[in-house]
Amino acid sequence: MSAPVELLICVKCRRGQEIPEDDRRPGQRLYDEVTARDLPDQVSVTAVECLQNCEAGCTVALRGGDRWTYLYGNLDETSHPDMLIEGAALYHAAADGLIPWRQRPDHFKRNCIARIPPLTVKAAE
Repeated sequence: MSAPVELLICVKCRRGQEIPEDDRRPGQRLYDEVTARDLPDQVSVTAVECLQNCEAGCTVALRGGDRWTYLYGNLDETSHPDMLIEGAALYHAAADGLIPWRQRPDHFKRNCIARIPPLTVKAAE
């Protein structure tokens, strides 16, 4: 069985907008939309304070087990929740976290900010 995965969603993301004090930020709205939906087995969602990509839309990370970690940006809180859940399921199905290119959601193909190797990868000597 594949190790569980975690979808981290930055709840402080503003998408480059000024947000009134009494309104939810786009990142918080994205988190709320994703957590209101049914999630795939072995996928959890965690709110995080900041992923340091503040001007490039909402930002998320996918990590888990011995997989590569991915950071994605330029997400929209209204049109991308279902795509994120689909992407998290594909990520979970890939033992190393490397979703085959043709299977990746189009947004993942064009909006990957970083790909970080798993901790178990040994440095080249």
